[in-house]
Amino acid sequence: MINKNELISLVNSKTELSKKDAETAVNAVFDIMLEELSKGNEVKIAGFGMFEVKERASKRVVSPGTKEFITIPAQKAVTFRQSKQAKDEVNK
Repeated sequence: MINKNELISLVNSKTELSKKDAETAVNAVFDIMLEELSKGNEVKIAGFGMFEVKERASKRVVSPGTKEFITIPAQKAVTFRQSKQAKDEVNK
């Protein structure tokens, strides 16, 4: 697993950006992606994959603690579909 700070360090080491500039760039990319997803837009990154927002219907489930039925409200969720190139790279 890689966390955000490690990602920033990797961007810093692969580019000529300072660590502060790498952090600004990574934060900007995530901010833009979240803004677009919150508008309902897809975010397609060639050679990597596509992020999109999907609606999940409400559903009734049994609470494991109380054994009572509860309703989970409808909600939106971000999904990811990998590109063929990403799939091939991961499955080398």
